[in-house]
Amino acid sequence: MQIYIIAIGNRMPSWVAEGYKEYSGRMPPECALQLIEIPADKRTKGADLKRISEKEGQKILEAIPKNCKVIALEIQGKMFSTEKLATQLEDWMQDGRDIALLIGGPEGLSQECLKQAEQHWSLSPMTLPHPMVRVVLAEQIYRAWSIIKNHPYHR
Repeated sequence: MQIYIIAIGNRMPSWVAEGYKEYSGRMPPECALQLIEIPADKRTKGADLKRISEKEGQKILEAIPKNCKVIALEIQGKMFSTEKLATQLEDWMQDGRDIALLIGGPEGLSQECLKQAEQHWSLSPMTLPHPMVRVVLAEQIYRAWSIIKNHPYHR
């Protein structure tokens, strides 16, 4: 199974790239993480943010590989403990499809992205900076995988 993280933003600070690389590099080939970055549209003073969000949403939807289970990351989604995420990861692996995890830009995901999602997942009730989400997401998926495999990482 491939886990695609489709995220708005491609010019991340070095700590974001390094953090994501650290955890994605730990994942085994049978549960590999692959980041698909979509350049954010320019936000200027007075920009139509709804229109920008819709345009970025369309780019996200076009980037989803065929036959993926689509999961939207959003604050109103379902929250999992790490142990419950491990169970969820096992369920996703049993499903047989690849996973596409969608991360929006500063305004979140477009309504169309939210409609296309089969699941809605919240990492936290707090609003997280969208660049940080990819690092937290990669670490938590690695941690969930380590629980499944009885790896000592999760203690």
